[in-house]
Amino acid sequence: MKKVKTVIKLQILAGKANPAPPIGPALGQHGLNIQEFCNKFNTATSNKGSDIIPVEITVYEDRSYDFILKTPPAAELLKKVLNLKKGSSKPLQEKIGVVTKEQLAEIAKIKMPDLNTDDLEQAIKIIAGTAKQMGLTIKQ
Repeated sequence: MKKVKTVIKLQILAGKANPAPPIGPALGQHGLNIQEFCNKFNTATSNKGSDIIPVEITVYEDRSYDFILKTPPAAELLKKVLNLKKGSSKPLQEKIGVVTKEQLAEIAKIKMPDLNTDDLEQAIKIIAGTAKQMGLTIKQ
């Protein structure tokens, strides 16, 4: 069993990792081969379109590493489904769109591996909370 040195969490556009900040400095300070990581990440995410992919990089004492790809953030999925540029700056006062229960269920199914529940109804509630924080109205 290798000894874990640190865990680095980044959010990178699928297939677009490069040694520029924030990736280069984050990996470089732990002595990792930045270009090798970028190539592996880009290959692993080449089929994900233009989604933002969170990645968790586990760095070991011997400077080797593993990485785990997560599902895109719920806010990004909501923006994609509703064709929005960004969420509302005042989510409680200014509503910027309407999301249906079906759309929430679709996003909840995508996010399920990264959520701390196995119940679809609970997952929908989690995604609904994100939608409300973005200034979206939920239509029953």
